[in-house]
Amino acid sequence: MLRFAPSLTLALFLAPIGAGLIGTLLPAFGYLPAIGGTALSLEPWRALVAWPGFVSALRLSVTIGLGASLLALVLAVGFCALAYDRPWLRRCERLLAPLLAAPHAAMAIGFAFLIAPSGWLVRLVSPGLSGWDRPPTGLITLQDPYGLACLAGLLLKEVPYLVLMILGAMNQVPARPMLAAARGMGYRGATAWFKVVLPLVYAQIRLPVYAMLAFSLSVVDMALILAPGNPPPLAVLAARWFADYDLSLYGPAAAAATLQLALVVLCIGLWRLGELAAMAIGRRWVERGGRAGIAGPAVAGGGALALVVGSLGFLCLAGMAIWSLARTWRFPSALPTQWTAMTWTVQLDRVLAPAVQTVAIAFAAALVALALALACLENEQRRGLHPGVNVLWLLYLPLLVPQIAFLFGAQVVLVRLGLDGSFLAVTWAHLLFVLPYVFLSLADPFRALDPRYPRSAAGLGARPGRVFWRIKLPMLLRPLLVALAVGFSVSVGQYLPTLFAGAGRVATLTTEAVTLAGGADRRIIGAYAFLQSMLPLIVYGAALGIPRLAFRHRRGLA
Repeated sequence: MLRFAPSLTLALFLAPIGAGLIGTLLPAFGYLPAIGGTALSLEPWRALVAWPGFVSALRLSVTIGLGASLLALVLAVGFCALAYDRPWLRRCERLLAPLLAAPHAAMAIGFAFLIAPSGWLVRLVSPGLSGWDRPPTGLITLQDPYGLACLAGLLLKEVPYLVLMILGAMNQVPARPMLAAARGMGYRGATAWFKVVLPLVYAQIRLPVYAMLAFSLSVVDMALILAPGNPPPLAVLAARWFADYDLSLYGPAAAAATLQLALVVLCIGLWRLGELAAMAIGRRWVERGGRAGIAGPAVAGGGALALVVGSLGFLCLAGMAIWSLARTWRFPSALPTQWTAMTWTVQLDRVLAPAVQTVAIAFAAALVALALALACLENEQRRGLHPGVNVLWLLYLPLLVPQIAFLFGAQVVLVRLGLDGSFLAVTWAHLLFVLPYVFLSLADPFRALDPRYPRSAAGLGARPGRVFWRIKLPMLLRPLLVALAVGFSVSVGQYLPTLFAGAGRVATLTTEAVTLAGGADRRIIGAYAFLQSMLPLIVYGAALGIPRLAFRHRRGLA
């Protein structure tokens, strides 16, 4: 049975994405028989281009996506070059968990609380430093026309993500001996790191960087909260038209989604050209052999800004918690003048159903993903396989293809199968994005397990199945639970897959929080967003605590 696991896993990836892309591409060219489109046509494209805000929507998508990705990479590289080999790096690494666990929508809501004209940052400097005794009317910090708020909101999630990727990649390359050799030749710390470590590390994180770029170019949930609404970015425009009751907008929506895919491919191509140019410049820099340069000041500036971004992330989480407990918080008070738990008690019945639905879908998707990943990895070891780079590209495919580009087509397939709006459909849609993260989280620990343990058990007469269940799984309990927590966190944050596969009938904390962010009471929004952030963090805590409890008398396993 194990030999069929890779084929089944790839089918879960390729079949839905392929069918979804076809189901989006055909309506983009006028073919959707369900609403009378029986002939290929360019009319959807004409309608899209003729829309008054088309150019602005396209510009917003490009500037937000490329700007956020480039800045996130610069800040993450600067921080890692500054913090590498420092004693406080481990503490900073532990602090990444809350920022990574918080879903994008929750972080966007917390950031909106922070930077709004009546937000926490303005309150902290008012009226003493700013002179404002009421919210400034001329200050546009939220949903600004240039998309800067959305760009900054993306940095709150992408910088910690890239820092984690870089730190993980540094464990895969001989960073310490190479740095020691470079320092012995007279290179300073930052210059040595940039010249000998960064080229090797970047090769390891290229695919995560491309996935980050694709997400930033096509983000919807954060853009609905932070980006301008008229015109919105291209992906938001497509999602808005897909959700409209006017069926004539399906064609232009499909055209916008197809254009979003082309935009992602084009920007990844441009990014690759930028990589080649940077490699050529870097090679000349290395060949010159200069010991001094701008690396030190650049690293200090990038590292400092990365710390600022991390601090803002924690302020966002704190802001959500405070708003959910505030009874009276008038401007310009820095903190509520009256506190209450009434919001939680009043909203408990309303929040309970989407919370239970969120947890059930997330655990179902994460458990299925964990089972498939274990089956593939066990099959790989038993058959002596050594997957190459192509397998990684296939794993990243759902992360590289914009969600809006294939989810509508996949929804059409679900409607024909009679599965749309069901728990199964939403779980399957989440699984597409959960499985890559679970597999990548588990692959290295599984492959790094000392093969002498299974061999010893086999030498004592244990069959492969017994070795797997009694030797490998107990020894891998901590990586297994961490991978499960990662999958749970990814599922909790899914907005578009829930919206399309659930057909608007499956409510989760993410869909409810994004909907409420459009104009509900801040205290209610804070409660939903804070609970949405805490669920993954609780699961992360359990993933780290259970092995310590289960193996408290076995330090190596704990």
